[in-house]
Amino acid sequence: MTAGRRRGGITVSTTTAWYYDEFKQIGTDYASAEEVARYDERMAKIRNLEEECEAILALLDVPPGARVLDLGCGTCEFAIRAARRCCSVIAADISPVMLEYAAGKAQAHGVGEIEFVRAGLLSFQFADESLDAVVTQLALHHLSDFWKGMALRRIWRALKRGGRFYLRDVVYPFGIDDAPEMLEKWIGDLKSMRSNVECHIRDEHSTFDWIMEGLLRSAGFTIFLARQQGAAPMIEYLCLKP
Repeated sequence: MTAGRRRGGITVSTTTAWYYDEFKQIGTDYASAEEVARYDERMAKIRNLEEECEAILALLDVPPGARVLDLGCGTCEFAIRAARRCCSVIAADISPVMLEYAAGKAQAHGVGEIEFVRAGLLSFQFADESLDAVVTQLALHHLSDFWKGMALRRIWRALKRGGRFYLRDVVYPFGIDDAPEMLEKWIGDLKSMRSNVECHIRDEHSTFDWIMEGLLRSAGFTIFLARQQGAAPMIEYLCLKP
């Protein structure tokens, strides 16, 4: 894929030697439809997905016909519900297997108005100020803090003035000295997913809340909401492009 992004009159290509390859595997490898289906089934058991998606739509408060990007769409839970609200939805993910599964799921639910795109936080291509809202859940932690900043600025550019950005991810709301104790508690609370949580902490790039908030503000966003969800280090942010 050859794509460019413009800043200050300079175009940077995703094929530039120093540009991060977000298509390489990080964390759990969902390389088969069976593994994706197991993930989908597991999430349905441990989360109230319908309630979560309806809450996000309420926060975004987008009108019918709004252009909404679900970035890192996974198995398409949010995109399906947003499309039912008469939004124009683009569902993007870096995994072709995940996209194929999501498209089949949307069809099974009778939702055919979703555009599926293979792209990620650093490779999506939309014109500046062309989106009314962007949602990304449990995807930004795949990037280091430097590349998080780059991705957030790309999202800011793609949003219209007054557009809203919803972010939900594993973010650490504790101090550095408290990290070992709090992480062990998190692992203990999720015994059935112990290996997944350990892998996440060890190999992925979740960061501290004060860093995340600094990245969001540096990208140009105004933070309307920063709220921890339950006892786990999961935080949701609602941001506005002024």
